[in-house]
Amino acid sequence: MPRTPNYNFERKERDRIKAAKKAEKLAAKAAKRPPDQAEAPTEPDASSEKQ
Repeated sequence: MPRTPNYNFERKERDRIKAAKKAEKLAAKAAKRPPDQAEAPTEPDASSEKQ
């Protein structure tokens, strides 16, 4: 007798695996990037603007 499908669990497992692969690719890309561009600030500091 075949097992009953557990769609929610299977979907979560696929998403988890996909997220792990994406994180691995981003980590490899960040490691390959030159150190001066590793962490670029995305927003200017708000405290320096209001002075």
